This record gives sequence, C-alpha cells and structure tokens, in this order.
Amino acid sequence: MLSIDELIALRKNLHQHPELSNQEQETAARILNEFQAFSPDEVVTGLGGTGLAFVFNGVDNGPTTLIRSELDALPIEESNTFSHRSQVKGVSHKCGHDGHMSIVTALGAELAAHRPQKGRVVLCFQPAEETGMGAIQVVNDARFTALKPDYAFALHNYPGLELGKVAVRAGTFNCASRGMIVHLKGKTSHAAHPENGISPANAMCQIIQELNHLPAKLAQQGVEGRHWVTVIHAKLGEIAFGTAPGDAVVMVTLRSESNEGMHTLIAQAEAFSCRLAEQEGLSISFEYDDVFQASVNSQKGHDLVVRACESTQTDFVLLDEPMRWSEDFGQFTATAKEGAMFALGSGQSSPQLHNPDYDFPDALIPIGKTLFLNIIRQINGTHSVNSTDP
Repeated sequence: MLSIDELIALRKNLHQHPELSNQEQETAARILNEFQAFSPDEVVTGLGGTGLAFVFNGVDNGPTTLIRSELDALPIEESNTFSHRSQVKGVSHKCGHDGHMSIVTALGAELAAHRPQKGRVVLCFQPAEETGMGAIQVVNDARFTALKPDYAFALHNYPGLELGKVAVRAGTFNCASRGMIVHLKGKTSHAAHPENGISPANAMCQIIQELNHLPAKLAQQGVEGRHWVTVIHAKLGEIAFGTAPGDAVVMVTLRSESNEGMHTLIAQAEAFSCRLAEQEGLSISFEYDDVFQASVNSQKGHDLVVRACESTQTDFVLLDEPMRWSEDFGQFTATAKEGAMFALGSGQSSPQLHNPDYDFPDALIPIGKTLFLNIIRQINGTHSVNSTDP
C-alpha cells in the first residue's frame, strides 16, 4: 500500500517531467514502474500510442469496470516557483493530470491488496486527452476489444468548487466541441486594380458575422440545448500594400451541449459559408481539429457516483447544466454504455485550469481514490488476496 506521502512524491515527480500529447513515453514508463509492485493480472502497453491498461481480475465472473486517467500535459510555461515546478521549458501540468494519475495509481495499490470479488477492473492511462485524440486512439486499438468495459468512470479536478466536493449530473456532463477552419480562395491582383482579382474580404467578414449570430438563430429555430460559437482567428491575404488579397482563413470554436446540436451547428455554419463564398465567386473548403464529442453520463453511472459520495460522506452537488469545457472521456462511456465523469472540487481560491500558476491540490488524492474504490465495490465487490475463502 502506498502512503499519502509516497503518492504526493509521485505526483510532484510527474509534475516536474510533463510531456505533450502523444509524446508521453517517459510518463508512461514512470506509471508502469509504479504498477510493477501491484502485480496486475494483465498489462497492456502502447495502448492507442503511449497508453497503458492494468487489469485486476476478480474471483467470480462479472462486469468489467474501467477507471480512466490521462497522461499528457499542456504547452504552457509554468509561472510557479516551488521546488516541484516543471523542468521542461514551455510544458507543464496545468490541467491536473499529474494528480489524476496519482489517484489512479493509489487505486492500483488498493486493488493489489484487495482484488474485486467478481468481474475485473481495468485502470487505463490514456494519451492525448488535451487534443481530443487519445480516447479515440485507445478505443480504436484492436487490443481494446478484449478490455471493453461494461462501466467506465473518470474524474476531473475543478477549480471554483469547494475543495473535495463532487459535482455530477445525469445526461451530458461535458459539452461537445471542435475547431472549424474555413478556407476561402479567390485570386490576387494589383492593389491599384482590385477589380482584376477576386477578393475574399467581403465573404470573410460576412461569415464571421453569421457565425457570431448562429447560436441565437438556433435558439429561434427551437434547436434543443445551448450552443456557443467563438471566432478565435482570421487571416486575410498577406501583408503587402501592393497586392489585393486572394485568400482568407477563418478559425472558430463550435460548442454544443449535445452531439446532435454539434451536427446542427456544423451543417448550418457550412451551409451559409458556402452560400456567401459562391456569391463572391470564391472556392471554399473546411477542416476540423480538436474534435470532442459530448461526454454523457448514464443514469446508472450517475447513481453509482452519488451513492459513493453518500457512503463516504463526501459533499456533492447535482448540476443543472453541463460543464462547458470538453473532454474525450465520452468515447469510453459511449463504448461502455454505463458510467459517468464527475468533477472534484479543487477549491474556490484555486487558479483556473490552464492558468500558468495552477497546481493540483494533493488533498484530493485520497478523496478521489476512496470515491473510485467505493464505485468499484458497488459493481465488483471486494476480495482480499490473502483470504482463505474457497
């Protein structure tokens, strides 16, 4: 069994050595080294790239429960000056994945001493959550078929919520989001004779205007749920006063409370962009990046989290609305059909996620472990490896 001091030391070591999405080789090696002492019944490495899965089998047949953690850090320069600050320039754990890994490692130490009574537990460390690609890579890995869960759970620390308090809801927990890139192509000309070219300037401005109005239009159309559109970047031609522009790019983040709402956002954004481009005699194309589907909690998964809070006397709140931020954990609940993600409060005075001065609160490690362990015991029971029972 790992002591809290050992878990904090692990967390701080991970914090000092962050790695970006799909580059988490050393992070995975550190986790693999920790789990060697736990004697899991099965170990899968290189899952979906750099991911790991540790399987703990029960005595009897039963369901498979998956607990997910993330391996990756962010391209953010840390501003903290404490002794465990990031040693990698321009990269740091500003989303708390170092803490999440420590929680699930603590869970591994517990399962080493007390295997599930029935079924099995899979502790999964996925790569590339920050880009939205990691969960897809894991689920699409051929070896994941043998690990396919009946239940899937994850937590995320949440600044602004009281320290150690849980927030959860049934239905959509995290919004769907994706980056949309609109490419407009016309024809350059001399700035003295712009009439000899095809400028995308008007279409670019009109597309930005239409994008900003799109959420309100969807509400007027009676489309269910809330939707957001955030224009993050636009580029028109090159900086050359002698040349009228011939191309333009608009980059925008689309966000919706549901996957269905996201499909509607995309369809309408593409439709009016194509119409405006055609009116100006332009060609148009679309790209998408950072694609996250909505993370949806099943009613049963939600109920298991609530019962865990009640059993462990952990304060909790039931959310009326989904979290606006996105998470690729929805890939796991879509596969498992039952499960949930919940938020674990990092404190009301904590810096926000992705802030350069954020740091994971170590007090959450035992709380997160205890909650996950209770959920596992509800589903899979517990059996001591030292038991003499037949």
